[in-house]
Amino acid sequence: ATAGRPTDEEVSSDSETESLFLGRRRRREAAEEEVEETPQEKKLRLAKQYLEELRQLEEERAEEEEELGPVDLIGDRLKEDVLEQKGRLQRLVAKDVQPPDPARIRVLRGHQLPVTCLVISPDDRFIFSASKDGSLIKCKWEVDSGKRLCVVPGGKKGTEQQHMGHASQVLCMAISSDGKYLATGDRNKLIMIWDAATCKRLHIFTGHRDAVSGLSFRKGTHQLYSASHDRCVKVWDVAENAYVETLMGHQDIITGLDSLSRECCVTAGGRDGTVRLWKIPEESQLVFSGHQGSIDCIQLVNEEHMVSGADDGSVALWGLTKKKPLALARQAHGEQDAQGLQQPYWISAVAALRNTDLLATGSHSGSVKLWKCGEGFRKLEHLLDIPLVGFVNSLKFSAAGDFLVAGIGQEHRLGRWWRIKEAKNSIYIIPLKQKTTASSPESPGSS
Repeated sequence: ATAGRPTDEEVSSDSETESLFLGRRRRREAAEEEVEETPQEKKLRLAKQYLEELRQLEEERAEEEEELGPVDLIGDRLKEDVLEQKGRLQRLVAKDVQPPDPARIRVLRGHQLPVTCLVISPDDRFIFSASKDGSLIKCKWEVDSGKRLCVVPGGKKGTEQQHMGHASQVLCMAISSDGKYLATGDRNKLIMIWDAATCKRLHIFTGHRDAVSGLSFRKGTHQLYSASHDRCVKVWDVAENAYVETLMGHQDIITGLDSLSRECCVTAGGRDGTVRLWKIPEESQLVFSGHQGSIDCIQLVNEEHMVSGADDGSVALWGLTKKKPLALARQAHGEQDAQGLQQPYWISAVAALRNTDLLATGSHSGSVKLWKCGEGFRKLEHLLDIPLVGFVNSLKFSAAGDFLVAGIGQEHRLGRWWRIKEAKNSIYIIPLKQKTTASSPESPGSS
């Protein structure tokens, strides 16, 4: 019913009642369509297709790296994929990271109001950022210069149909793992889907009843997960321009969301004090608790571990098989004097270099902090501070791990509790120096 929709037509998630059954029905219909193919035949076909894709990918890499000599590229890649799926692929890079040279930190200016969110394209060539001013900016990152390639200006409330941009504060964004689609969510309940190459708007998704606060594409697919202050998680099929289903469970606003390649996502539940793992096919959830304050940000480190930050100043490391944190750093950014009271600096952003032991956290304490995950993710060790003035509203590592990008604002992305006048509403590109090349692909005891 949705396949023939024209570009930029609005897609709604309809009623909550229908949403409870739609996912099951679609999966049943899909299964009926594939009845002519046995499960064994389907597995064989998908395995052949996967191996062919791997072969082509590794042949391209081999052409670029001929000097390395003959190696079993496909076999090595398959081993890495298995370790990654088990959450055991952990490259030990944190010990080699050195403090960046302040003179090499680049600053990209263009947003008038605080930067609220950003993503890096899978090939590490572009940065997409958005702001409270409703504007969406695509920047091409280069070693020597940050060049703005595309600007989509924001508009006044109610003008979404007259121009291509958002008409309220943009709170979150995500990019598909193939770099084709960009998704942005705003305070006015809208999700916009963009062609990442041209910055052309393709669709508008509606159905959330409050601000859209988290977005993530499932790795390797065009399935999009969205979270909102309405306490719901919704699932969308961007390629088909279709709504799939709604999941409910949080008792307070959802402040952040992340996913990897499994058919599940994790969310931070604000003041309900929980982190949740949503299993999409089963339409079930696991509940984790350990922070004392509002949980404001979350990211998966690998398929089995995640990191979260809260306004009680704590940073938590979690394993998806344990309901309590494996490691907890209290007052991770220290304390501030707020109206005569000593209060911890809120953790406003967390980032993980996927499948490694390196993390980054942000607050408004005057610095971004880098952390090392100890063996088995049971310890958080502070590595170094990178001075940055302002609210760190978003943090992302490049896929290669050679730079970290921070979205800075004079205000917190979700409110106006404080204002740091000396801060610049901008994007900081921080090069990460390493002593040596990252060593072992898997750490002992990190299952």
